[in-house]
Amino acid sequence: MPAIVVVGAQWGDEGKGKAVDLLGGRVDYVVKPNGGNNAGHTVVVGGEKYELKLLPAGILSPNVTPVIGNGVVINLEALFEEIDGLAARGADTSRLLVSANAHLVAPFHQTMDKVTERFLGKRAIGTTGRGIGPAYMDKIGRLGIRVQDVFDESILRQKVEGSLRQKNELLVKLYNRRSVDIEETVAYFRSFADRLGPMMVDTTHVLNNALDAGKVVLMEGGQATFLDVDHGTYPFVTSSNPTAGGASVGSGIGPTRIDRVVGIIKAYTTRVGAGPFPTELFDEMGTRLQQTGGEYGVNTGRPRRCGWYDAVLARQASRINGFTDYFLTKLDVLTGIDRIPVCVAYDVDGVRQDEMPVTQTEFHHAKPVFEYFDGWTEDISGARSLADLPANARAYVSALEAMSGTRFSAIGVGPDREQTIVVHDLIG
Repeated sequence: MPAIVVVGAQWGDEGKGKAVDLLGGRVDYVVKPNGGNNAGHTVVVGGEKYELKLLPAGILSPNVTPVIGNGVVINLEALFEEIDGLAARGADTSRLLVSANAHLVAPFHQTMDKVTERFLGKRAIGTTGRGIGPAYMDKIGRLGIRVQDVFDESILRQKVEGSLRQKNELLVKLYNRRSVDIEETVAYFRSFADRLGPMMVDTTHVLNNALDAGKVVLMEGGQATFLDVDHGTYPFVTSSNPTAGGASVGSGIGPTRIDRVVGIIKAYTTRVGAGPFPTELFDEMGTRLQQTGGEYGVNTGRPRRCGWYDAVLARQASRINGFTDYFLTKLDVLTGIDRIPVCVAYDVDGVRQDEMPVTQTEFHHAKPVFEYFDGWTEDISGARSLADLPANARAYVSALEAMSGTRFSAIGVGPDREQTIVVHDLIG
């Protein structure tokens, strides 16, 4: 049975949560393979909005086992706050499994994130301040603290001490902050042991055994392709690999076991935080997209920068991830716009480039080359097939598909789970 990867194809916030939730009734396991509580999914079920951060979107689907994979960095306090919040609304979170190898975000990681971001001044990346980058730095530096360490106080203390040795020097001598107490940090992590214990498993064995047994496993990448630390708009990226390859590493499911890779892409483009954005709008139309699309960060509430659809980005994302399908979201947000521009190439210092520029400098200087499409005024929120769409909306979708390098298999026409046009089965 298939392993399926769902990946954001832009800079995040494309609607991955809706896509995963839509498929949730047909899969057995939903895995979060990367990131932390620095990015979230918004899922609307029966008119009720759920904002998920660390928890996989599949947690809202009955009979699905949600899994936090080894590639995630977990803030335990945030995790249990999220679990308790869902439980208070009647959601069943008892099936959640957490990888023993996932790394943990300590309070001192959040402190380091905030002080170093301030220290960068004009060169600040625009992080959420949630400690994600410093936690991944410790992981790569082999100073990380993992889920399994919470249950061995001696090892936990050694790892906390090792991680804090340099950080306390920096906090006191460079940033003029107080040093972090080792014993307080150990006690902080140990306080979660009782609740965390029943969730901890070897998720690699669980997921591969599930595939062997004919179960369907879906992996939902956090963030998105152009926030990938290797393939994104570096240095304005996240600290992990939220691409299809990263999903394999962050779950322990080998790449040959992945059958479908679904890219989630908006009918326009948004971005949170700093970094280049060729199609960004600074006028009333940008404000209209922001307000109509509800473009505010799930975690931070920060307004998202808004711009037109970028087909150059879409083609590059398709190559990097090996997409088999695209899920186009938020088509309804464009209703009522007379003429809709689409970026088909870039102008870089007077030279047309039809694909992504090679260098950071060129991409910073890239200006969009637009083609224009007639808009529509009809309400499309009730459409359930392509034939239900107005002619101009169908033409817009068809043009985007031709430009983007991958077939469009689903189209979102509203925020609710049911407001989706399914063109091709995303699982079968």
